[in-house]
Amino acid sequence: MLLEKKERLDAHSSPLADVMARAGDIILGKEHQIQLAMACILAKGHLLIEDVPGVGKTTLSHVLASLLGLHYQRIQFTSDLLPADIVGVSIFDRESSTFRFHPGPVFSQVILADEINRASPKAQSALLEAMEEHQVTADGETMPLPTPFFVIATQNPSHQIGTFPLPESQLDRFLMRIKLGYPNQAAERALLKGEDRRELIAKITPAMTVAQLLALQNAATGIFVSDALIDYVQALIHHTRDSAHFEMGLSPRAGLALLRASQAWAMMAGRQQVLPEDVQAVAPSVVGHRLRAITSGETKILDAAQELLRNVAIP
Repeated sequence: MLLEKKERLDAHSSPLADVMARAGDIILGKEHQIQLAMACILAKGHLLIEDVPGVGKTTLSHVLASLLGLHYQRIQFTSDLLPADIVGVSIFDRESSTFRFHPGPVFSQVILADEINRASPKAQSALLEAMEEHQVTADGETMPLPTPFFVIATQNPSHQIGTFPLPESQLDRFLMRIKLGYPNQAAERALLKGEDRRELIAKITPAMTVAQLLALQNAATGIFVSDALIDYVQALIHHTRDSAHFEMGLSPRAGLALLRASQAWAMMAGRQQVLPEDVQAVAPSVVGHRLRAITSGETKILDAAQELLRNVAIP
């Protein structure tokens, strides 16, 4: 049985390795962030990328969608964006004397919500049902979204002009939040001397099919999680609830997100069992945007996640 599982995992690993390698050829010097983004997708979660403009947030989302062979739509969030611009709108048809619903860009497999925190809270909330239920409701009718369905949102730092902070309820819908940061000197030099990233994206061909992606997602959910590993995850969660350093503790949904991301990370490493190292690798990105440290600001949230890992011993 173990041999059969290993053979299935090996069969899936080749297109996945291709995706990672080809993404790294375009997004230079960000291998770890690419791995986290891919783990988020394999865990069937939504991804939030936060950083200053111009470091490749939009490029990363476009590259991943193209390599995975998924239908991709970009929504530019602005202060005047309306929910109907995301979900769609019903227009009166004179010939049939009825209203016909015209689907919005949310009816795609990958949605890039670009600069999501530049839109009003009302427009931001239009994505809540889609992200949680994989469906939207318009004019009293509920319509399913395509499978698979991912939201990759980018946001600028909250201190920049013209931003509306995402509420905790919406932040919680993102399985991971990552930061790209500036490239190192060697990667930036290669970027300056190399071909334009837009031209490289235009040449991308899919590295896997939708069926292969769905198979990888199913394989990730089958990665074994021991009782001892669950003890470790519970210890992390309960520490946030008991500690005086956080405004509120992690929810059960955060614990499930941490487990799913750890399973995906273990699978990407070629393992059939989740190890504490997998949990520690993904934890800052999974719990960082869910923790609110009492004595520190937004810039300290990832530090708080690292402090959590240091304070909770592995059983």
